[in-house]
Amino acid sequence: MSRLLLYPFYLLFCFFSLLSGIQTDDLQILMKLKSTFLQTSNTSAFSSWESSNSMCNFTGITCNSDNFVTEIELSNHSLTGVLPLDSICHLQSLEKLSFGFNSLNCPIMGELKNCVSLQYLDLGNNFFMGCSVPDISSLSRLQYLYLNGSKFSGTFPYKSLQNMIGLAHLSLGDNPFNPLPFPKEVLKLTNLTCLYLCSCSIQGTIPAEIGNLKELIYLGLSDNIMTGKIPIEIGNLVNLRELELYNNSFTGKLPVGLRNLTKLEVFDASLNYLEGDLSELRFLNNVVSLYLFENNFSGQVPSEFGKFKKLVSLSIYSNSFTGALPQELGSLAKFDFIDASENFFIGPIPPNMCKQGTMRGLLMLQNNLTGEIPASYANCSTLLRFRVRNNSLSGSVPAGIWGLPNVNIIDIALNRIHGPITSDIKNAKFLVQLFAENNRLSGELPAEISEATSLISIYLNDNQLSGSIQQLPTSLLSFLISNNRLTGEIPHSICNASFLQLLDISNNSLSGKIPKCLGNFCDNLLVMNLQMNNFHGTIPDTFANCYQLRTLVFNGNQLEGLLPKSLVNCKNLEVLDLGNNKINDRFPYWLEALPNLHVLVLKSNRFYGPIGNHNTSGIFFPKLRILDLSHNEFSGLLPRYYFENLNAMMINEDSKHEPQYLGEIFYYQDSVVLTVKGLEIKLQRILTIFTTIDFSSNKFEGEIPKELGRLIILRLLNLSHNSLTNHIPSSLENLSQLESLDLSSNRLTGQIPIQLTSLTFLAKLNLSRNKLTGPIPQGKQFGTFENDSYYDNLGLCGLPLQINCSTNDLLPPPLLLIFEEDNDSIFASGFSWRVVLMGYGCGFLVGLAMGCVVFKRGSPQWLLRFVEGDRNGKMRRHNNPRSRKRRN
Repeated sequence: MSRLLLYPFYLLFCFFSLLSGIQTDDLQILMKLKSTFLQTSNTSAFSSWESSNSMCNFTGITCNSDNFVTEIELSNHSLTGVLPLDSICHLQSLEKLSFGFNSLNCPIMGELKNCVSLQYLDLGNNFFMGCSVPDISSLSRLQYLYLNGSKFSGTFPYKSLQNMIGLAHLSLGDNPFNPLPFPKEVLKLTNLTCLYLCSCSIQGTIPAEIGNLKELIYLGLSDNIMTGKIPIEIGNLVNLRELELYNNSFTGKLPVGLRNLTKLEVFDASLNYLEGDLSELRFLNNVVSLYLFENNFSGQVPSEFGKFKKLVSLSIYSNSFTGALPQELGSLAKFDFIDASENFFIGPIPPNMCKQGTMRGLLMLQNNLTGEIPASYANCSTLLRFRVRNNSLSGSVPAGIWGLPNVNIIDIALNRIHGPITSDIKNAKFLVQLFAENNRLSGELPAEISEATSLISIYLNDNQLSGSIQQLPTSLLSFLISNNRLTGEIPHSICNASFLQLLDISNNSLSGKIPKCLGNFCDNLLVMNLQMNNFHGTIPDTFANCYQLRTLVFNGNQLEGLLPKSLVNCKNLEVLDLGNNKINDRFPYWLEALPNLHVLVLKSNRFYGPIGNHNTSGIFFPKLRILDLSHNEFSGLLPRYYFENLNAMMINEDSKHEPQYLGEIFYYQDSVVLTVKGLEIKLQRILTIFTTIDFSSNKFEGEIPKELGRLIILRLLNLSHNSLTNHIPSSLENLSQLESLDLSSNRLTGQIPIQLTSLTFLAKLNLSRNKLTGPIPQGKQFGTFENDSYYDNLGLCGLPLQINCSTNDLLPPPLLLIFEEDNDSIFASGFSWRVVLMGYGCGFLVGLAMGCVVFKRGSPQWLLRFVEGDRNGKMRRHNNPRSRKRRN
């Protein structure tokens, strides 16, 4: 009987013993988990995980009433290494497992099949690169699944979702899965409230069955490969508050069903190909953020938008909207951001946008806005970004705008705004970028600008500013103030701008010497453009550390002396323009090894001596496309070696790509002035496929090398005003892209090669002032050239000249060939064609007299011997192989 009384206590003892054993197992699993992570992670997450403490008090651990582990919450704890699921899933009561926002990586140890009680699984935002998603088919109780942003690959097992009928949150986005159509298994999860499938390679259309997910509050399908129209059934999602469809290829108009989404707060359909108007959005009274930029929408912005009391952000840039923006937008109490750039809006800037005191960003670039900047904006103390670039605004800037206390960006460029920059700018303590180029601003640059201590970009080029540059902020990265009326010297304060990257003070009236300190911050400098000023002295030899320098332009000053050899260290230099100075030096052959040099302009200086043909080996200007050495005193032969090695003029590597331009660096653009088809033209942008060689107005002599024919993509060639001799090489027919050829004012002889008629792009030809002979080739482009192309070549005949070619003119007479063979010595000694013609006249009279004598008295033997002897001499000359080769 006593045993029976003790039996219940025995069973109770066994139960608690078993329970204690289970709890002991949970503790052992947690301690093993700690040990695993501490081997690879530097984290304090496990500081409380001591066996002396209750495991239910460990950081990130939650237990149930029976003290079993139900939750592990270790998100965002700097964990690294592998995930040991093989031990974690032995926690029999585990319902929540969260390791999101860590740095866990492959391989995943073990499987999830034993975690059958899981209702919440978060492995998102880790680095499981190369891993497939672990098997989740056994997790039928799962309600929250977050695998987003963990770089899982392979094919996601959507079929494993079909048993998870209670799933409410499904987040698989931002993983490089294999492309698949929209998964049908997802469309059966009718309890879903959140579906995040952005950036996980979903392709094809949105199925109409999306309307079945009527509990959805959030739907994200952005950054995929989706096409087609937005289905009308999306209007069934009446509980939807966020709809993200951006960066796909959706087409067509917005569906009528959108008007049913009256709870919608965020709608983002930007970066698609949607079209039509926005009439279907007039009923979204609860919308807070509306993003529709970079589509093909048109028409006017509905006036109903001005009644959206909760509207905070509106971004509709890069569409085709017209008309005026609704004035009512300015009365919205919470409205703080609008980007309506790159449309066709007209009228003034809405004057009341800043009246509510909430406006942070007003961006209306590239429209057709007119009128003045509203005076009310001068009091817009909350404004961070004010950008109205490229409109037709006029008037002056309200003084207070220059000194808005919180503004980061002021961009009023490319308008018709006039007036001064006021000293209020000193109050703009947070101003980072000031863009006011291409306006009519006048007055002096205020010294107070140096007190805007956050300012890194100043773009004031193409205005009417005058006076001197006084002080500059030391924080500057970009300073562009070209095309103004500035005088004085470069201020010494520029030496303190040690992070300067862009410096363009060209086209002013600045003077003095170039400060040597500009080389002190050469580590960062990308562009130095000082052209068209009055700087004098020598170029500082301070370029030893200018490894990043891409553009150096000193054109149009009074600089003299030698070219600094430290430029050879500028390995990234693309444009070097030193034209129109007084530099007195030999050709800088040491520049030829610069691997990225595209443009070399030395025109109109005092360079002298021969170029090229020196005893060196290796690379010769591998990327050079523009070479202008005109108007110097270079002499000797043309540089045959260069013509053999200018690879960038031989192969058109850029023809398969979109047009590219040199020096495009955040609103700065490289330019160059060249003689194009006889006129000096400024190329505002330099195409990388543009090629030209200009050696005109020097003292080059000898023949034109046939190697020029290797430069098959050359567009402009100017060798005029030299002392070049011999024939025009027929190899020039290979220059199939040539548009302008100027060989005028030389001593070229022989005929114009008929092969040049194959140059179908040739629009300008100048062969005047030479000693060319024979008929002018006919056909194709040669039919378009006027007399000026051939002026002062007495031996030419045929159209467009008025000199007809006789049959004998088709081949040069033997006498002319003799003259051609020795033309250098003959013409150099003063012999001219006038003498030749006089000789022909005298010879004709003597021949006529001799004919009369022969006719009356017979053939004198002395005359026959003289004539026969001369004939034999000529025959011997014609049989001379050397003579025959030269003639041909």
